[in-house]
Amino acid sequence: MAPTSVMVEMQEKETTILLETSEFTPPEYTMKQIHDAIPVHCFKPNTLLSFSYILRDFFYALVLGSIAVTQIPKLESPTFRNLAWAAYAFCQGLVFTGLWELAHECGHGALSKKRWFNHSMGMLMHSFLFVPYHSWRFTHSHHHKSTNNLEQDIAFVPDLKKDYDAKRDARGSLEWGDLIEDMPIVTLVWLFFHQLIAFPLYLTINNFALSWIREAPWWKRSHFYFGPGGPLFKDANRNDIIISDLGIATAAFALWVAVHFFGAKNVMLLYGFPYLWTNHWILTITYLQHTSSALPYYSSPSWTFLRGAASTIDRDFGFIGRHLFHGAIETHVLHHHASRIPFYHAAEATAAMRQVMGTHYQSNFKTNYLLAFWRNLRNCRYVVERKEGSGIWFFDSVKEL
Repeated sequence: MAPTSVMVEMQEKETTILLETSEFTPPEYTMKQIHDAIPVHCFKPNTLLSFSYILRDFFYALVLGSIAVTQIPKLESPTFRNLAWAAYAFCQGLVFTGLWELAHECGHGALSKKRWFNHSMGMLMHSFLFVPYHSWRFTHSHHHKSTNNLEQDIAFVPDLKKDYDAKRDARGSLEWGDLIEDMPIVTLVWLFFHQLIAFPLYLTINNFALSWIREAPWWKRSHFYFGPGGPLFKDANRNDIIISDLGIATAAFALWVAVHFFGAKNVMLLYGFPYLWTNHWILTITYLQHTSSALPYYSSPSWTFLRGAASTIDRDFGFIGRHLFHGAIETHVLHHHASRIPFYHAAEATAAMRQVMGTHYQSNFKTNYLLAFWRNLRNCRYVVERKEGSGIWFFDSVKEL
């Protein structure tokens, strides 16, 4: 059965699991059971097939860019031209996000057994999108090794209620502050700026870092820092970080040359606005993969790798998710259990994995993807222990979003 057919069948059978009571038992299956259940061929990447997907996505980008350059200027109406450029930016942003996801696969060594292939292709695609490949690969590996650990994870770690309340108190005691905080327009304005700049800021100054990372000055916690004393990297990572920085410098030089020859406006239309859309999608994808009232979080004493891997959720984004984003949204639970499985085997492997996980497999293929993003953003504010002393925390919400 084709991977797409497997995914569609999974969605048709899907039922959302709600955790509406305080009763929760952490998973007791083992990683060996998961790996034994998955067909052996799922762990075997095909280098040529992987390369064909990379070529396909670059082909999509080239076709879209060519159509934009040759056809949009022919539109006589300024309104239609602006609308056409907006449509181009949206579509190209989706394609760029697909390339980002392929580079992410390279970072896990999932597209080939050949190390040089993964690193060269990952460098190419991530540098093209101004992501330092190796630096991000190292921090992303840390995320996989500490998923949903409240003290160690670095990806969308929620506040404890006491910390959330302390932040509100620190903003002052004005009643109007509490009143406007929950207004949709306030959320919308915050969301606009967050989606625009949050990912570049994370890479550059790591301003959303946990307390143990914030102890270092911003330049030492940057993904571009290769000197001593940084909290993110080991001394052994130095050369790889320098290589990543050189990749970004090369991309920046190419962009400067493009601006010099074609003009800043044209470069912004062809590359800049799609790039901003890509930042939006990367943040949205990561947030929804790890944010749900059905997912537990753990303090360090109660956390294990298995528990963290199970504390993720699969969602559906239709054709965009399955085709353009390479199933990254629909098969993320598997990705945390077996990150070296290439995306084109992920649907089949997910179906096998679910037989072992049982009710611990979490997914929501019913709620519209963007609606889920909006609802979770407004409702998933802080986590609480449903049972004091358990070391297991959930968002203070009874609805699965």
